Amino acid sequence: MTVMMVLIIVSMLGLSAIEIAVMSERGSRNDRDLQLALQAAEAALADAAYDIDGTGTVASSRPEVFASDSSADFREGCGDAASGHGKGLCVPALAGTPVWLTVDFSAPPARSRTVSLGEFTGRSFAAAEAGSSKGVMPAMRPRYIIEAVPDGEAFTDLRRKTGYVYRVTAMGFGPRQDIQAVLQMVYRKKRD
Repeated sequence: MTVMMVLIIVSMLGLSAIEIAVMSERGSRNDRDLQLALQAAEAALADAAYDIDGTGTVASSRPEVFASDSSADFREGCGDAASGHGKGLCVPALAGTPVWLTVDFSAPPARSRTVSLGEFTGRSFAAAEAGSSKGVMPAMRPRYIIEAVPDGEAFTDLRRKTGYVYRVTAMGFGPRQDIQAVLQMVYRKKRD
């Protein structure tokens, strides 16, 4: 009877150790997946900065959009998938729900109002959607939108004409599309 009790206790301790190891592995995997999504979102923010400045290893294909102090190419609702150079360019909401909460970042690229990393800059990004299966990679390319916000700094120097700063919202994806990280920055175009 004593031996049976000892065996039961040892078995319970063994099962508890296995359960703790499995939970630790899940936690590590979740952390890795979130880090992957965050890094993808950071890459999208960098791509948006290249898009705005028209610089980087490959120049943006729409420098005229950000060249002047005009927001003419920015649209309510961020345009549509077929809006060409205006895709992903949004007029900020003055009241109510912010624009970046109304845009579907995970929509298929053909129907998306967001810009995929490299779409206007020509930069590359490895993602599982491209058919590559080398290691752990994001389920899809990160996306971003750009909002033109009136630049408050211009009001401190009356000699400068009013311009814009750009609020960029980017979403990165983990190995599964439901693992998402959103980052946002306010970016001022580099002065010539």
